[in-house]
Amino acid sequence: MLFNSAAFILGFLPVALIGFFVLGRLDLRRSAILWLGLVSLVFYAAWDIYNVPLLLISIAVNFTVGRRLARRPSKALLIIGIALNLGALFYFKYSEFTAASVAQLFGWDLPHLNIVLPLAISFYTFQQIAYLCDTYDGLTDDTSAPNYFAFITFFPHLIAGPITHHKELIPQFQEPATFRPQRTMISVGLTMFLIGLFKKVILADNIAIYANQIFDAAAQGQILTVTQSWAGALSYTLQIYFDFSGYSDMAIGLGLLFGIRLPFNFDSPLKASSIIEYWSRWHITLTRFVTAYIYNPIVLRLTRRRLAQGKSMPKRGRMDGETFAVLVAAPTMTAMLIIGIWHGAGWQFAAFGLIHGIYLAINHGWRAVAPRSKRDGAPTGRAFAVPSILLTTTCVVIALVFFRSHNVADAVHLVKQMFGQSGVLYEDSYLFTKRQTMLLAGLLAIVWLCPNTQDWLRLFPTGIGSVRRSAWFERHNLLLSATSWRPSPSFAVIVGVIGFFALAQAFSSAPAEFIYFNF
Repeated sequence: MLFNSAAFILGFLPVALIGFFVLGRLDLRRSAILWLGLVSLVFYAAWDIYNVPLLLISIAVNFTVGRRLARRPSKALLIIGIALNLGALFYFKYSEFTAASVAQLFGWDLPHLNIVLPLAISFYTFQQIAYLCDTYDGLTDDTSAPNYFAFITFFPHLIAGPITHHKELIPQFQEPATFRPQRTMISVGLTMFLIGLFKKVILADNIAIYANQIFDAAAQGQILTVTQSWAGALSYTLQIYFDFSGYSDMAIGLGLLFGIRLPFNFDSPLKASSIIEYWSRWHITLTRFVTAYIYNPIVLRLTRRRLAQGKSMPKRGRMDGETFAVLVAAPTMTAMLIIGIWHGAGWQFAAFGLIHGIYLAINHGWRAVAPRSKRDGAPTGRAFAVPSILLTTTCVVIALVFFRSHNVADAVHLVKQMFGQSGVLYEDSYLFTKRQTMLLAGLLAIVWLCPNTQDWLRLFPTGIGSVRRSAWFERHNLLLSATSWRPSPSFAVIVGVIGFFALAQAFSSAPAEFIYFNF
């Protein structure tokens, strides 16, 4: 069941909302939480009911381990809990890829395992690992089974994030106001949902046509012009941008309909002036998880080892090459490799992660040696900001070629075409059209010149956490304040028009999956 399907919008969602608030109105809060968990399980089962037992087992095991860690912290038990989670993730997501890679390396003829990847296993596994780690560190409160069940299964974030923390959702399940319909939250939530739906079905799905054509042509080994290749790569960049942006808006909007705020997961990443800033804006909760539970522990351990060896820690800006390689570059590359393969079992995903690891290492190196005024990205002034944003976007486009391609060979072929290996040989109208040019220009204008959803709804609380305010709109605060969304007839008309076109498109054809539903 997809967020952009008629079955979800006209059937599942109204039933889920009505049941939740009826039980809340009767002051049956525990029952309302159970209802939320059960309807979320129905939502998950609609994809494949055979995935449900694994999800329930994962929830039961992690809840049991978490309760024991809360009462008596044990590092051994924590390691066992993490190992169980990673073991299940490895078996279902990576065992077949690993077996195939080993067989290819040694020339063995091994049978295919035919393991079906359970939907959302990457997301709920990381979420529960974070819960176990936080519980071990004493950062969580003892919680009831219904609350934990709803915390993991809550359908707006279950399939593709955001990856939430215990402290972000559980306290909201204990607030009396959550169980009463709140007009402002419902208005804001519905607005965000319709904006996200518009991004998905009108923007992302339309540019996807051109991205698919180019990547399919590259997979067949066709010779492409530089223009065609870049247009295809940029088309996919904008497709995944609006696809994930749309999903993130819809997830937060759905949470608000139930009186629950989810953390921000998307913050106009193509407005970033550096790769470091880009990863603080793209899939924010994944970056947060990897930083807190992988990158920081690696750096801490390496630092302690260095101090134990009698080596001093250099001051900022005076780091020698060896120290930079050990304490910055290596942990960064490791973290980004994990982010890459988290997305999928394939060498192309590993390449995607390593490419971004190289980008980040270079970016950190620049910050280490650059003048203080330039360390945090672009200095003030459009003369530097614009090329910084363009360079960052270009780097992102190149890396996403590996993310989208079926294998490394296809990605390398397309990248070579992008950099003129075959020269400008011909133009095929079916691969590159004026309509595509206009669509690309329009989408880039939206990305770089328009306020994002958080900017437009800045007068009302939406997601959890902080996001960057658009610098241009901050300088023109009166304009932003005048155009910011508020519950009024004029804005109701605007949202109504957006919703009409989005719903008409969504109901007129078979719904397309969100890209991140594959991970």
